[in-house]
Amino acid sequence: MKLINAILPFAALTSAFVIPDEQMAEKAFLNTKPKTFTDKLHGTVEKAWSSVESTVKHAASISENAFDAAINAASNTKAKIECHASMVKWDIEQWLESSSLASDVDLFDHPHHKPKHPHHGHDPHHDPHHKPNLTVYQLIAASKYTTKLAKLIDEFPELVIALNGTEANYTVFAPTDKAFEKIPHHGKKPPQELIQRLLQYHVSPEFYPAGRVLVSHTIPTSLAPESLGGDAQRLRVGIGLRGLAVNFYSRIVAINIFGTNGVIHGVDSLLLPPPPALKIIELLPGEFSTLQLALIKTGLLDTLDAAPHTGGTFFAPSNSAFQRLGPRANAFLFSKYGEKYLKALLQYHVVANQTLYSDAFYKAKDVDSKVVDDVDNQGGVPKGYFHVDLPTLLEEKSLSIDIARWGGFITMKINGFGSVAVQDGIASDGVIHVVSSLLLPPKTPGGAAWAGEEISVEDFKSRFGLDDEVPEL
Repeated sequence: MKLINAILPFAALTSAFVIPDEQMAEKAFLNTKPKTFTDKLHGTVEKAWSSVESTVKHAASISENAFDAAINAASNTKAKIECHASMVKWDIEQWLESSSLASDVDLFDHPHHKPKHPHHGHDPHHDPHHKPNLTVYQLIAASKYTTKLAKLIDEFPELVIALNGTEANYTVFAPTDKAFEKIPHHGKKPPQELIQRLLQYHVSPEFYPAGRVLVSHTIPTSLAPESLGGDAQRLRVGIGLRGLAVNFYSRIVAINIFGTNGVIHGVDSLLLPPPPALKIIELLPGEFSTLQLALIKTGLLDTLDAAPHTGGTFFAPSNSAFQRLGPRANAFLFSKYGEKYLKALLQYHVVANQTLYSDAFYKAKDVDSKVVDDVDNQGGVPKGYFHVDLPTLLEEKSLSIDIARWGGFITMKINGFGSVAVQDGIASDGVIHVVSSLLLPPKTPGGAAWAGEEISVEDFKSRFGLDDEVPEL
């Protein structure tokens, strides 16, 4: 019970990180935006999570041809899902929130269709040694369960050429026709530019078969917005106690449909790009009302919103993180005497132009990016240790980040002490990591970090050493 009580405050938060960009949602879903954020959240989780058994049972319904091979891959993956589900805190948090709301909808209502038994005759599509002879585009175009997706792709000849080509081994998260049926059948068709962005967000230029998806937290897509400096907008993938999903709300219903130039995974909902980081903070007052108030009071909300940047990393303190400072320190920070310290505190939580996910790092443009994905040559399981010092908006103050990984389990430590409570909140202009304790600079370079206990005003001030006004951004 203690574990559940500790996790539940972050459960709604994990859902909110993957809510779609409002403009994208309004247009793609034909101006039927929910009235409140709660409506959005409930609408999201109602579409999410069915059991792994259901995934296995219905995967064969995706296609009568190559899509039937997904049944074997799903069966082989089931054991891995059960193993990793007990390890990945993020996904358990999401399941705790969604389990009471989600309904096990039969996405492929074909009561007379049963998967072929592996012992009843030879089926080449179930043969693991059967070599694919169709491209990922041809597989999508040939399947009667992805006709609407194929029709959209056909509107963009360059995308057709790419998905038929051999320049990359693509991964396509293909929405089924039933996914498109969730869109209301009225209103105007979205602009072509919007549809193109939507399709790009479903395609990764890298090869992610199910085994790699299972040990990944984020996956790069072909969508590369200017707000990320041309870097890839990433998807959040994860496994929970009830299934494998992309961005939490879109359930994967078929896996490992191999083509000559990539792999397809079927999903039951369209994937919509996320909003900016500051919008996510605004939409979650239950977790970030104190942070929102601090951003407004110091003027940083408008400054950060207007400041040109290409990506970024925001270590967002929750309401409980502020409470851990104690009443005196909070009273000081939110008084007129402590405003410059409050501003410095917030600046210390923001990294501009460098986007650090738990499994990928997009540096400034003059430095090569790095994937935090060191692979064990013996077992092929991503593992290892990664360290980076990130310069913050607070002049001459940086954050020391240590990332440790074993398979799908990733921990992030800050300044040797503070840990990231919720990782990889994808945003259109970077990433949010939620911290349950405020990040304070050590008193001396390389000195001991704040241990998270109640702090005196004098101790707090000594860590910043501000004699004059905090420099403007």
